[in-house]
This record gives sequence, structure tokens and C-alpha cells, in this order.
Amino acid sequence: MRILIVEDDHKIANAIKRGLEQEKYAVDSVYDGHDGLAFAMTEEYDLIILDRMLPGSVDGLGICRAMRDKNNHTPIIMLTAKDKVEDRVEGLNSGADDYLIKPFAFEELLARVRALLRRPKNSIDSKLKIADLVLDTQAFQVTRKTQIINLSSKEFSLLEYLIRNPDRILTKDNIINHVWDYDADILPNTVEVYIGYLRNKIDKPFKGPDLIKTVRGFGYKISEK
Repeated sequence: MRILIVEDDHKIANAIKRGLEQEKYAVDSVYDGHDGLAFAMTEEYDLIILDRMLPGSVDGLGICRAMRDKNNHTPIIMLTAKDKVEDRVEGLNSGADDYLIKPFAFEELLARVRALLRRPKNSIDSKLKIADLVLDTQAFQVTRKTQIINLSSKEFSLLEYLIRNPDRILTKDNIINHVWDYDADILPNTVEVYIGYLRNKIDKPFKGPDLIKTVRGFGYKISEK
């Protein structure tokens, strides 16, 4: 899952980025409103962490409104030092999904990130399942037929993206945009290589139909059909 951080305090932004990367997320960070708006409107993100007060021609409220005006419904957590009720109301009315007051504990931010990422996917807990394959997003554990499967960080992220989009054909660009960050050096066959890694671990060792399928000329999907 890919997250954008828009925060002008480099220390805060970098701390959040490191923490989220340890939790297996792909993370981009920018430090002013102009870049924040550009990234939010041109790149694909699963969630945006957005500071309210930003240098540049547009602040966090402006970014929120611009995204919603363009029917971009990417979940947004707004960060701010403003703690008055009217400030929180203004932030939520601008289109933010959640509002977190500085200073905050990273554990609380992480919990809110997980809650928002779960919201659209009809998942009520940390476990995602397709057929007999189970992925636990909090324990970072994958099992099939109750057998634990060891995955690298990137393999885990790729599998999570696939499971969150069951039966949907995902192009290579879709996958790159959600699994790798903006600065990643991605070769044309990188997605094919990682799909191969996953197949070798979650399909080939087990009896029954393969879950990961190639849709020739289009991309890949995960399906139990």
C-alpha cells in the first residue's frame, strides 16, 4: 500500500516515513503545498497524511478541497497543531477523513492509517482472506492451509495489494503505483519477477487451483474462481 506524506517539518515527515516503511508501506514525502497538490493529483495513493499549515501557494485545506472537487476520494488524515473544535470541523468539512492533533504518538497515527485503509474493503479486522490464503496485516504473517509462508517486505506488499483487489485485473502500472514509492528504480520486468516469486511461494507448493492468474495483454489478478 502506498502513502503520501505532505509535511513541511522535515523531522516529523522523515520520522513518519521511517515508521510507516517499517510497517511495510511504500511512502513518498514532500514538504510544501505546491508539491503536495501535484503528487496528490498525479500519482496513485492509498492514503495521504496531510499537514494543515504548509508553505507555498496552497495549504492542507486547499489540497483537500482541490482533490474532492476532482472526485479524488483517496483517504486523508490531516495533521495540525490547531486543536479548537471549529478548526477540526473546518478540516473535516474540507474533505479530510480524519484529524490528528500535534503532538501525537506514532502508534495512534498508525492505528488511524490502518482503520482508513480497511474502511472501503469490507474488512473488519487485520486479516485478509481469499480461498485458504490468509494475510495478517498487523502480524505481517501469511498462511495457506495453516502453513506459514515467509515473504520479503515487497512480496508481502504486493500480495496485500492483490488480495485487497480480488478478481480485479491489475496492470503493471497499477501495481507499481501502489507497491513501490516514487523514487524506486523499477525495471520493466520487475513486476513479472515479483509475481513469479509469489507464485513460487503461495501457489506451486500447494494442491488445488492457482490463485494468482495472468490475464494476457492486461496484467494480473488474484482469484479463487
